[in-house]
Amino acid sequence: MEKKTTINELILHTLLSTIKDTVAVINAEADVLYWNEGAEKMYHIKSEEIIGRKIYDFFNKEDLMILRTLTTKETIQDVYHQPRPDKHVLISSSPIYDENNKLIGSITVDKDITQTIILNKQLSHTSKELQLLKKKVSNNGLSSAFSSIKGSSPQIKQTIQLAEKVARTDATVIILGESGVGKEIFAQAIHEQSLRRKNNFIPINCGAIPETLFENELFGYERGAYTGASKHGKPGKIELADNGTLFLDEVGELPLDMQVKLLRALQENKIYRIGGTVPRPINVRIIAATNRDLQQMVNIGTFRADLFYRLNVFPISIPPLRERINDIPDLIYDFLYTLREKHQKTPPILHQDALDYMMTYHWPGNVRELLNILERLVILNETGEINVSDVIQVLPIHETTPAPSTPRTFLDEKEDLEEKRMIEALHSTYGNKTAAAQILGMSRATLYKKIKKT
Repeated sequence: MEKKTTINELILHTLLSTIKDTVAVINAEADVLYWNEGAEKMYHIKSEEIIGRKIYDFFNKEDLMILRTLTTKETIQDVYHQPRPDKHVLISSSPIYDENNKLIGSITVDKDITQTIILNKQLSHTSKELQLLKKKVSNNGLSSAFSSIKGSSPQIKQTIQLAEKVARTDATVIILGESGVGKEIFAQAIHEQSLRRKNNFIPINCGAIPETLFENELFGYERGAYTGASKHGKPGKIELADNGTLFLDEVGELPLDMQVKLLRALQENKIYRIGGTVPRPINVRIIAATNRDLQQMVNIGTFRADLFYRLNVFPISIPPLRERINDIPDLIYDFLYTLREKHQKTPPILHQDALDYMMTYHWPGNVRELLNILERLVILNETGEINVSDVIQVLPIHETTPAPSTPRTFLDEKEDLEEKRMIEALHSTYGNKTAAAQILGMSRATLYKKIKKT
């Protein structure tokens, strides 16, 4: 004869099924007796799959508070646990005794506090922003301009310290680093920390200007200098940066003839507009940046040695992202909240496996590539969570180590020897390409082609 379910049992079952918290009950042999809907949702295990089986078949024994209670017979209250990268819970567990005070099992209740953790992180970030704002106000706007550069690795800290020291001077700075490491951000920070901060910071990308327009952009032109020119004339970038800072990004792309004119302007502290005859005095601080080896360019004659030494007063090298992997979590955290403001979207939760995957990527595009990838993830995201599968879809081929080099051919060795001979000839002729070409037994045009190819 089947035992009838009492009304108290019905009420208890309804109560346990209704509450959102995870509720599980095991007997003294660790067999699962009860598994509510909250537990199904939390752990993605159906009650029919787990009831009647040992609970440690599904979970790590060391993580199970319900088993610890069974062993120690002690009640456990609000122990923090993270069962999944995207879930945070507080676990409470109690032993169960029969009417003879015999231990017959234990019960656990896991309270989901994930949203509380998320809100706390958002509050922490907001508080951090508020503290930075308070610091800036208390310092009358003179807080460190480098506070926007994220990272706590020794490499980036050392770079910031060097930049802060030179910022307080008027020395010429050249910033070295791969594409995307943040050279312009450092240049702006140096300007904002300098005595010139109240005047203009004028950037010019030397790699984005057609060769025929360089002189126009740098020096400007007088009224009527050429057909189509503005009747009022136009100041150049150097003139606009007077008493401020001129940032020459990708300075290695400057044509040789413009290198001569720029050097003369910097040495004489004056410029002539195109079509002008009256010199205009300038007082400009130069910050240059490049991802190229300028010394090598000097050796082969594509960059003037005198301009190189004029710019190479205080070099600052920014490490690539792959050399400061531990900064990636800080950068991601900051970028996600920046993107929140830009796209008016709640920043998604980044799972640990997704973060781990991103930290093994080699980041050839450096910080700029990281920001672009995160922006893509935020725009595409619809679940509020970023899993490793999401990251895999937007990252290019995942290379954790450089691709193996191909065997060198006879042609490779021939080209290396040819380059070495060209460098020696240019050195011996002090950069005179006509004389160098005669030494090498080739025409001047052929030498130019080979230098350009190199």
